[in-house]
Amino acid sequence: MKNQIKIIDLFAGPGGLGEGFSALETENGDFPFQIAASVEMEPSAHKTLTLRAFFRQFRGKEVPKEYYDYVRSGGRGDLDEVFSEYLEQLQAAKDETLGGPKALGSEDHDEIFQAIEDALKNHKGPTVVIGGPPCQAYSLVGRARNKGNKSYQPEEDARHFLYQEYLKVLDLVNPDVFVMENVKGILTAKVNGNPIFEEIQKDLRHPGKAVGNHGSDVEYDLYPLAVEIGKGRAKYSGKDFVIRAEEFGIPQARHRVIILGVRRDHQHKVPSSRLLGQWQTNELITADQVLYDLPSLRSGQTKVLKNDYQAWLDNLKKAEGHASLTPALRNAAKKYAREAGSRPSVDPGQGLPFVEQAEKNLQRMPEALQKWYLDKELEGVPNHQARNHMPEDLHRYFYASCYAEINEGLSPRSADYPDELAPAHKNWKSGHFADRFKVQSRHRVASTVTSHISKDGHYFIHYDPAQCRSLTVREAARIQTFPDNYFFEGNRTQQYVQVGNAVPPLLANRIAQVVLSLLCDRSHKIM
Repeated sequence: MKNQIKIIDLFAGPGGLGEGFSALETENGDFPFQIAASVEMEPSAHKTLTLRAFFRQFRGKEVPKEYYDYVRSGGRGDLDEVFSEYLEQLQAAKDETLGGPKALGSEDHDEIFQAIEDALKNHKGPTVVIGGPPCQAYSLVGRARNKGNKSYQPEEDARHFLYQEYLKVLDLVNPDVFVMENVKGILTAKVNGNPIFEEIQKDLRHPGKAVGNHGSDVEYDLYPLAVEIGKGRAKYSGKDFVIRAEEFGIPQARHRVIILGVRRDHQHKVPSSRLLGQWQTNELITADQVLYDLPSLRSGQTKVLKNDYQAWLDNLKKAEGHASLTPALRNAAKKYAREAGSRPSVDPGQGLPFVEQAEKNLQRMPEALQKWYLDKELEGVPNHQARNHMPEDLHRYFYASCYAEINEGLSPRSADYPDELAPAHKNWKSGHFADRFKVQSRHRVASTVTSHISKDGHYFIHYDPAQCRSLTVREAARIQTFPDNYFFEGNRTQQYVQVGNAVPPLLANRIAQVVLSLLCDRSHKIM
């Protein structure tokens, strides 16, 4: 396609933002956005990114059977051997992801910048830079952790200044548009007592000058996506840049700062409206609507000699005995324990790197989401494997999910648990960890999926008491709106981290449509 819009994806992770842009399809079947270069430093995320880049080589075409075979195998085999008949497309994917993990702000700098220049060589159409610097230094959890470290000095934390690498790429590329994403904590973060978000905004308006290129006259106007845009309005408050993903059809209460930067020569094309307004909705998508069709699983148990199905059922029976605070709770516990054991000869299992599924019950999933998530060639779901949990934690999971079932989806707080289910740490009743165990309620929008899901599942308990477990990687990916044919590489912990750190691809797809509307004019006609 002539004048295709080229994307430079920075701090790409597994590729959530890039997936949303590259998957945008016009009414006449064109894919206007093409990722020219993706930069990611973590090896497992980079491998995920490369595999998806290979998949993208076949956008609008028939995806090779070998891709589905690889996913169904759980990612076994060397990519060069698995895709030996498609080495040209595989090489294009490797080129797109710079041939290996690369870190901005490191000794990889020259190689990254040269690769970006090469990827855009002879490109005459529009360019877009997307991405978000790592958020650990800005997140509230990260700042709380740093506050407890007496030797921590914010001005010495390089993560506070990784956005400057983003600025250097803006100065190199001079894109028509950029999209920068980060956590809400960036709005209140300070270095040397100065609010860092104000500094970031100032630098984003004049990226060349901010990085010392005083000959640069390229300037950007910064726009929020979820509030009304006023003609002639030059300044917005920090909270204006916060997008509440659940308000735009995402099944997750994910609130993030997203800045849309538009080069001054395009400023006249920005409409006076809420840019994401056409996707704003009061009809929230619940956890059940996007998880219900996935195969039921059970958890495993750690620190037990026997870890078979009967042992799990026996433990669930013990869990039932704790749920006796009220008649309603007792009845719910009996119901779900009985449901779990209704077919004791049929073990649902803990799942696998790929779980086969011939048919799906899709009555609860909106049709538009079915089109987004599902791939009939897949015949199952990857990355769907339940964790092992300590038996005592499974008692708490079972109690919490039964409690939520009879209390309109509310998770119990620490004061609501019977004493025999209290974990052995002194702060349990202090109020500081009142919601340490949280159910992703059936008929509510899910909580924010974060990288902490990789450490334990306590905050991500499945709503079905009969499954008594935390969410799998695939369920977390569904909540994050990754399509089912998106395979996450690495071990399970690495997969959870990738999913938790990503931008929801469906939200990115909505943003891509806004960007496309800004760039479709006579000089950049792409449709």
